[in-house]
Amino acid sequence: MAAKPNALDESFLINGIKSQNKIVFDFIFHYYYSGLCAFSEKITGNGEAAEDIVQDLFVTLWTKNEQFTISSSLKNYLFTSVKNRSLDFIKREKTKAKKINVLANSTDLAENLSTYWFAESELTRVIEDCLQKLPPRCREIFVLSRFEGLKNQEIADKLEISKRTVELQISNALKNLRCKLKPFLPIFLIYFLLK
Repeated sequence: MAAKPNALDESFLINGIKSQNKIVFDFIFHYYYSGLCAFSEKITGNGEAAEDIVQDLFVTLWTKNEQFTISSSLKNYLFTSVKNRSLDFIKREKTKAKKINVLANSTDLAENLSTYWFAESELTRVIEDCLQKLPPRCREIFVLSRFEGLKNQEIADKLEISKRTVELQISNALKNLRCKLKPFLPIFLIYFLLK
């Protein structure tokens, strides 16, 4: 059974990692591996991910040995590294979950939009058909009101008729349209169009 490393061994172990001493590296790996995995699994809640995180840390220690620097103890370095990598894993998983949700929602949105655009195009066709069936003066007043945005008084002045006549013609047009558009009612566009 391997002896427990103490403070006096720290510099020897660290130098062993830096010089890629396989015996020292194997000792550190076997001594800390299970504890680091358990620590990571406690953070991530994922045993396989925890093993991957710890193994990746040791691969990095071996391949990037020259960049290996420690400001505290080896143990603190290893556990802090695993903690940071585990937190990064959680962030990545959350980001991945968000992206999946966005994609799922965008699929729903696309389906809803396609239905909406179909309904809107059908609604437009029905409105145009209804307008064509209105008496010419009634249609002219309604178009000026709802499609060109003129106020009732402006329409009256433009057509040289009374404001009351304009109001009556718009009212008649709305009654006609509401009747024809019943199959589309609850489409919110009708409310805005006919209010």
